[in-house]
Amino acid sequence: MMIEKELEQISAETEKIANEVSEGIKQVDPNQLLQAYVPVDGMIRVLSSGGLSVAPDNTSISEKTLSKIQKTYYTGEKSEVIKYENKSYAFSVSPIIWTDGSIVSLQVTKSIGTTDEILSVLKIVLVAVTIIAVIPILLSTNILSNLITRPIKTMTETMRDIQESGQFKKIHLEEKSKDELVEMGNTFNKMIDLLQTNFKKQEEFVANASHELKTPLTIIESYADLVKRRGKQRPEVIDESIEAIHSEAVRMRDMIEQLLLLAKHDEKWNIDKKDTNITELVKESAKIFQNAYQRTVEFESVGAIYALTDPQKLKQLLFIFLDNAKKYSEEEISIYIEENKGRPCIRITDRGIGIPQNDLPKIFDRFYRVDKARTRKQGGSGLGLSMAKEIAEALNIHILVESVEGIGTTVKLSL
Repeated sequence: MMIEKELEQISAETEKIANEVSEGIKQVDPNQLLQAYVPVDGMIRVLSSGGLSVAPDNTSISEKTLSKIQKTYYTGEKSEVIKYENKSYAFSVSPIIWTDGSIVSLQVTKSIGTTDEILSVLKIVLVAVTIIAVIPILLSTNILSNLITRPIKTMTETMRDIQESGQFKKIHLEEKSKDELVEMGNTFNKMIDLLQTNFKKQEEFVANASHELKTPLTIIESYADLVKRRGKQRPEVIDESIEAIHSEAVRMRDMIEQLLLLAKHDEKWNIDKKDTNITELVKESAKIFQNAYQRTVEFESVGAIYALTDPQKLKQLLFIFLDNAKKYSEEEISIYIEENKGRPCIRITDRGIGIPQNDLPKIFDRFYRVDKARTRKQGGSGLGLSMAKEIAEALNIHILVESVEGIGTTVKLSL
């Protein structure tokens, strides 16, 4: 832009000189007239069509060497930047009528060294300012990039540590902000929690299964050996062995199904809550249980009671406690439905052997049995109440067990 302004300026000056020289050339000596218009740092030259000077070259004191520039005649107007002895000059041409009536070329050359110096200084300033600006930008970018990528690097290192050590680890988060990276870190930690929970459940499943399945497998193997050794001679041994093997196989199948259910995480229960008539559901479940096992089940209710729950999971919960009552009691089982402080409450009571007070806190532990001999005889695995606890937690049901030895047990389910 500065160079263009210089060219515009010299073109305007050349045009002005051409006009004034054309008007005053007849009254004043052309050489003196031209000397009056010589630029401070430049030269005025007048050339004929043959490229010869029609007047001496007029140069400023500082630019005497400009007279050595090659002489070239131009027919029209022209302006450009030329280089001479590593210096920049603005050069402009304008045709004028000379004293003899011929058309000559008025050429004005003016140094633009000052502009070049300003541009050089400006270039240095811009480079320096750019460098000065880039340094903090690079530093801040580096710091910002570290801040942004730190959670990702931490997550990568944590994953590598998990891979190498086989131990689950979480990322330590400074939750000063709530950006996407912190959210990603929280999601990672939740994923680790889920993996750790599932891994723990898997370990428990393997340990529990290997521990509990040893007994039925041992019994099956023992009876199979007995049949192999004495079955041909004693047919009653075959009947006894088949019955025992069948019983243990059924118990083992039920145990495996329960273990698989217990191995699931809470989120895998697929709870589908809906407004349910608790009275009708419990009444129907009691009737089904009574017909299936030929056991008397007394049912009583204060009326229709509704609750928001999963009816299928609630049925499963009821059957677990009814089955438990059946195993530990030979008499009738009672079910009573009421409302306690606005909450539906289901009471299941048996008149069986009861549970010792010391055993009550442990009855929901996996594989725990109060009367191991009796439970073994009737096919219990010690998993039913553990699964009942899982279902109750998923349905947000509070379980309270009250029992007196020799009198019976009451289970209260508060929805």
